[in-house]
Amino acid sequence: MAKEREITVNRKAGFNYFIEERYEAGIQLEGAEVKSLRMGNANLSDSFCFIRNGEVVLKNAHIAVYDKAGAYNSKDAKRDRRLLLHKSEIHKIVGKVNEKGFTLVPLKLYFKDALVKVEVALCRGKQTVDKKNTLKERDLNRDSQRQLKEYSR
Repeated sequence: MAKEREITVNRKAGFNYFIEERYEAGIQLEGAEVKSLRMGNANLSDSFCFIRNGEVVLKNAHIAVYDKAGAYNSKDAKRDRRLLLHKSEIHKIVGKVNEKGFTLVPLKLYFKDALVKVEVALCRGKQTVDKKNTLKERDLNRDSQRQLKEYSR
């Protein structure tokens, strides 16, 4: 059984998109970036994925520069990073992304045993009305939980 440890989660993704399909992908990193991730220095809030030359690329993911690394460390914290997926998964994703309204969004970054993995999802964008409904449902759930807690006292 693989042990997972979460590094960071893209909380905006669940609010801004309807999540259709999820994929687990490896990520191509440098050694100093892995050390920075072990310290928890990452942010996926403005990141997205796109397909270039048959490869899936993660853009705008912020992984802080590891300060104790030497001169061979890359100085760009938001560089493009290649995601490692099976060819059949990439073909399926390309077919869906070419449809209207689908986009590929990273949801979370985590360690699976000693490997760094990214959970990416095929998503469809939400309209403003959908976002308002999500907020309304969240408030209703919070109120009902609060009332249940008060009732059980």
